[in-house]
Amino acid sequence: MKRRTRIRYTDAQKALMWDRWRKGESLHQIARLFDRHHSSVRGILAETGGIRPPPRRRSARALSLAEREQVSRALASGQSVRCIAAALGRAPSTISREIQRNGGAERYRACDADQAAWERARRPKTCKLALHPKLAKRVADKLQQQWSPQQIAGWLMLTYPNDATYQVSHETIYRTLFIQSRGALKKELLEHLRRTRAMRRSRHHTQKTADHGRISDTVSIRERPADVEDRAVPGHWEGDLLFGSGNSQIATLVERSTRYVMLVKVERKDTKTVVDALIKHARQLPNELYQSLTWDRGKELADHRRFTLATDIQVYFCDPQSPWQRGSNENTNGLLRQYFPKGIDVSGFSQAQLNEVARRLNERPRKTLGFETPIERYRQAVALTS
Repeated sequence: MKRRTRIRYTDAQKALMWDRWRKGESLHQIARLFDRHHSSVRGILAETGGIRPPPRRRSARALSLAEREQVSRALASGQSVRCIAAALGRAPSTISREIQRNGGAERYRACDADQAAWERARRPKTCKLALHPKLAKRVADKLQQQWSPQQIAGWLMLTYPNDATYQVSHETIYRTLFIQSRGALKKELLEHLRRTRAMRRSRHHTQKTADHGRISDTVSIRERPADVEDRAVPGHWEGDLLFGSGNSQIATLVERSTRYVMLVKVERKDTKTVVDALIKHARQLPNELYQSLTWDRGKELADHRRFTLATDIQVYFCDPQSPWQRGSNENTNGLLRQYFPKGIDVSGFSQAQLNEVARRLNERPRKTLGFETPIERYRQAVALTS
């Protein structure tokens, strides 16, 4: 097989790669633009962990290529350093250093000197986590507990409000993980993120648009009362099934106001089994804290009327292809993937084990709660109803 010559991508081509990557296109789609294998594109994007580097600009104080060409011509004609400096309006020391660092007067070449100066100008700023090892250790410890970078950043701000050395933004944590040249956090910590990919992907790449089927006699989410919409009153839940391999699944429930999570073991995904499990679970909660349930269009809740008759809990359904309408549950299911990764059989988990996972998740601080925990908010709601 004939080997293709190695391609060196121009700045314009790299900019096109980053634009397409940001739009959510795959490596294969981007590579087809250049008639290349996806690995050649991956090499460019993976260098900075899938995060677009800021555009580089030359300093206004640095010598330009035109000035270096003038230096080269002047040296060839035998002019002195001071004469060259005077003609360019530069200090003699500037011209002297320029010549000496690029091979001396006899070997000086303008294009080579200009390229060398551009490479030497790379001075990446040391990131905060590399400057503060104790802070990096706290961040690493929390990542190992499956805390998200945003939760860590918010917790640090609450815990050390007057100590800037123990505060760091979630974006800095992400960049330090994805850009390994920063050297402050080990690459293995990526395994503890909700999404365990090695490079940052565009949010457009991961949008869920699948249709989960149609159900008759549904009550639309648009008919929910206003106090459900604004999350002012606790007791309104969002639910869905979290699937594993081997046709296994778990029912996940999230309270909209407190973000409190409960997991329900479900043996099968047929509507009778799922509805029976949800009815049994609903009877464990006070009526005041379980007034409505919003579900996706999954057929596992086709028998929703039986659920409502048995519990007096109204079920609302999202619009077709609109899982984002129960965003709290979608977000929570993403968090749960840290405990139940895709591809594992979840049928082997007992209800006690599911309760333990829910407890761990409910003890993690949430940005939307001002970095309080769901368990704290839920206990406040229980106190108000008792």
